Amino acid sequence: MAAEQGRLAWRCRRGMKELDMVLARYLRERWPHAGAAERARFERLLELPDPLLAACLMGSEPAPDPETGRLLELLRGPAPGA
Repeated sequence: MAAEQGRLAWRCRRGMKELDMVLARYLRERWPHAGAAERARFERLLELPDPLLAACLMGSEPAPDPETGRLLELLRGPAPGA
């Protein structure tokens, strides 16, 4: 699992500080406890081009599908303990 998480950490480095922070926080805090379906959605989310991913996270573009929308809500939510 550590190798997979390391591979995903590399894919979370997008070059946009805001995206990097949100994606890395999810990977660090939620991904280890996520089920297989949520993990698969996260990997599909990482396939989106940066401008579309950023627009979806900011809410200026709709999510590609309802399941991705729910994952985006988790990403936009407050950090645990905040």
